[in-house]
Amino acid sequence: MGALKDEYRERYTYRDYLEWEGEWELIEGVAYAMAPAPLIKHQELAGNILAALKEMADACETCQVLMEVDYKVSDDTVLKPDVVLTCGESNDAYLTKAPEIVVEVISPSTAQRDERYKFSIYEEEKVRYYILVYPDSLVAKIYKNIEGRFDKQGDFSVESYRFDDLSCSVSVDFEKVFRRYRNA
Repeated sequence: MGALKDEYRERYTYRDYLEWEGEWELIEGVAYAMAPAPLIKHQELAGNILAALKEMADACETCQVLMEVDYKVSDDTVLKPDVVLTCGESNDAYLTKAPEIVVEVISPSTAQRDERYKFSIYEEEKVRYYILVYPDSLVAKIYKNIEGRFDKQGDFSVESYRFDDLSCSVSVDFEKVFRRYRNA
């Protein structure tokens, strides 16, 4: 028996999502179980980026830096980025508008979802910057949304990157983000 045709697959909504136990993402009505708790390296790298962004964004009254918050794109798409910088968000339950910066730390089990599906969604939703962090190679790839398309700004390992065109000016020093693991 072949794969189920798309029309026979069960589709879920945000209302269904709210009832589920555990960690999930919902992409165009398809449920994706989140991997078990991320590895320590994954968590620390996300935390380092969160700390770098938060240190600078704390002076800004309209921006917040958050970890693993629900971003409700539509009634059938709810994403849970590792780190976001969002400005002017007024909802306490979930993000309702595109964050300024989204960071995803790549795990083998989520790489395709982060690099393809979520990449396209974030691009379409006009997320200003998308950062893919690769723990094994200690590299961060930064994409900037220019006229509705992500343009790669570069691969960063020991460099800093300043996000000057946001509501709040912030930067990330990737040498500092990766330092512990570079010296291991």
